[in-house]
Amino acid sequence: MKRLIALLPATLLMLLLLAPLAYAATDYSGDAMDVVSGEGAYGIADDKVVTNAWFIALLVIPLFILTMSLLQWRLEKRKEARKAAAKKLSTGGHWQSGW
Repeated sequence: MKRLIALLPATLLMLLLLAPLAYAATDYSGDAMDVVSGEGAYGIADDKVVTNAWFIALLVIPLFILTMSLLQWRLEKRKEARKAAAKKLSTGGHWQSGW
């Protein structure tokens, strides 16, 4: 429930920021809301624009996955080193003898 409450303001903010883009493509002069054109915020989405966008996505997504995997690998390596150091300290004889 706490996550839902924390997510609600972010969702509302996103909707408020995206609403002007949705209303920009409509014409309210007639009886019905007729879409003026299929042109988006970037411009007309012809074949070249769509192809370039997919090529960028094909490059960015694997690079993101690789970066996050390398980051996770380094963090796991650090965690294992910390655990090994803590185990070594706890099994040392002079640390367990007391006074």
